Amino acid sequence: MDMESPLRIFPDSAATQAWRTDVLFFFELTISVLFVLLIAGAIVYMALRYRRRSEDEVPPYTPSPAIIEWSFMVVPFGIMLIMFFWGGYLYVQDRRPPPGAMQINVIGKQWMWKLQHPEGPREINTLHVPVGRPVKLVMTSQDVIHDFAVPEFRMKMDVVPGTYTVEWFEATKTGEYHLFCDQYCGELHSRMVGRVVVMEPEAYQAWLVGTVPNEPAAVSGARLFQSYGCAACHGQRAPTLAGLYMSKVKLDDGRVVVADEYYLRESIIEPAAKLVAGYGPIMPSFRAQLTEEQIFDLIEYIKSLGLAMDTSVPGALPTGPETRPSTQPFNGYRPDLLPNQPPARQPPTYNETGGSPTRE
Repeated sequence: MDMESPLRIFPDSAATQAWRTDVLFFFELTISVLFVLLIAGAIVYMALRYRRRSEDEVPPYTPSPAIIEWSFMVVPFGIMLIMFFWGGYLYVQDRRPPPGAMQINVIGKQWMWKLQHPEGPREINTLHVPVGRPVKLVMTSQDVIHDFAVPEFRMKMDVVPGTYTVEWFEATKTGEYHLFCDQYCGELHSRMVGRVVVMEPEAYQAWLVGTVPNEPAAVSGARLFQSYGCAACHGQRAPTLAGLYMSKVKLDDGRVVVADEYYLRESIIEPAAKLVAGYGPIMPSFRAQLTEEQIFDLIEYIKSLGLAMDTSVPGALPTGPETRPSTQPFNGYRPDLLPNQPPARQPPTYNETGGSPTRE
């Protein structure tokens, strides 16, 4: 859809979720119109049919048929249940990205959107995606509550500080689509807008090649892992990180949790909140030391360690392409992500008001 096209009553439908949402919306709209007509018509009919025709007229008592009273209770209740379960089903579907979805990290900040692709490119207020490929958005806020909304995708999700929210979409049409913040977030809320550019897969790959190179998130995370001295403990006095992502972790209180993005973020910010069984609370909190972008980078680095564990270690995962021979427990640090070469170009620093990226 052309972003400069004339005003429409309904936005274009440009994602796989859009038609499902539209069907439910028009079903509810139709039911609402029918009930308005039914109730308004009944009011007009009763007012005319049973109006008082003289001052002395006393209308006889007319008992209400039980079938009518029960119908006005059961039928609307049944229709509301249909709407509830239908809407709940769509809600769950829209919160479960399909396997293999391309992940984009999103950070809301007064007053701009910062987005990072898995290949490394970072964008401000613009998101480039390929058509026909599921895209998973993992979103958080650096300050206040924002809301990531693309009307043409029928997508709207709060972006909350201190946690991650997940939304996904699969664009079906190439073009440019409006991106809004749908939650009032401060003085310049109305300027927190952007665009989603949907491209053919070949054009998207060409765009990736032509962008200013950025360090992939996993590489940035590896540098942070090294600079903060994390390798000195993990795998020895602290749990190993190899194969951690999406594995089941037993806690010291007997619970078992899944090491997803939420768990990893909490473990970085509040390491004592969920202690792994057999390990003490020795890790300091990094709440005031890391930005949301750096936390994303560390999580992407931990994800990259999925197969990097030696089978000589009890309980280790099977060896894979990334496994390195070792006789010691693998601590999760991978120097192969930091080749012996001049430091990579630093990620761009962004204008706080959403301007163009600059480099040192």
